Amino acid sequence: MLKYLQEIWRPAVEILILSVGIYYSTLFFRRSRGAPVVTGFLLLLLASTVVSTALDLLVLRWLLGTFFAFFAVAVLVIFQPELRRMLAELGNLSFVPTTREQRENIEVIVQACERLSEVRIGALIALEQSIQLLEVVDSGIVVDCEATPEMLETIFFPNNAIHDGGVIIRGDRIAHAACIFPLTQRQGLQKSLGTRHRAAIGLSEESDAVVVVVSEETGAISYAHKGLIARGVSSEELRGFLTSLLVKRPRPNGLIEWLKTMWTQVRGASPSKSDQSPDSGVSLADKPSDGSPS
Repeated sequence: MLKYLQEIWRPAVEILILSVGIYYSTLFFRRSRGAPVVTGFLLLLLASTVVSTALDLLVLRWLLGTFFAFFAVAVLVIFQPELRRMLAELGNLSFVPTTREQRENIEVIVQACERLSEVRIGALIALEQSIQLLEVVDSGIVVDCEATPEMLETIFFPNNAIHDGGVIIRGDRIAHAACIFPLTQRQGLQKSLGTRHRAAIGLSEESDAVVVVVSEETGAISYAHKGLIARGVSSEELRGFLTSLLVKRPRPNGLIEWLKTMWTQVRGASPSKSDQSPDSGVSLADKPSDGSPS
């Protein structure tokens, strides 16, 4: 029995590692912009392999075998934004402010959204994390001022020259305004999702930023992160989400506690069926639609 266990433990470990790697890679990439491209590519490759094998097409089989050597390069090109985001998250290269500063920054965002929501002024606010957002967005005007609710209200006031576009907040400062965020290319989204909401989803797909949206038509507050969007949230729900994501907690003492914490975070990051909107498939929470085209 012992000899039998010694023979199978290595293959079992390899299968377990590969299974976990494939599962979480699929979970990470399935909402990315390059996912439909890879799906179509794999279907085409599979069909070509079946045809070449069935008809014994030697030249086509040789070409397909040679092409596999370049497949890794193709994956790097297609999933370049997603891989950059993943490596940035793993490296945790960004400067980590104190818990008090983080909570103060969150209050600035929440208060600004509350005020803008009351008067129904549209807003698009991106909170930069590990990835530099200037590598993703287009244009933008350098502001470099302290982030306050009053300043955000001033920027998004309709008669302001820089009210169009989004704002990038880096730490406790407003870095850029009037930025053009990339729109999501995902199909099957709700028709009520307007330009602001699609830009929020698009930027969250290509970076690890949190993007907060205030609808101009209804004043509803939404937030997007990692390609998912929660619509019609309250200020308390927004504060709770930003706190859970941005406020760094001290690492637990002991290997067992650390492993438990990591397992809880992994399970919490995996989307459940209740987190998916039946219409769009992108909601973080099943909130009522605000019907906003903006």
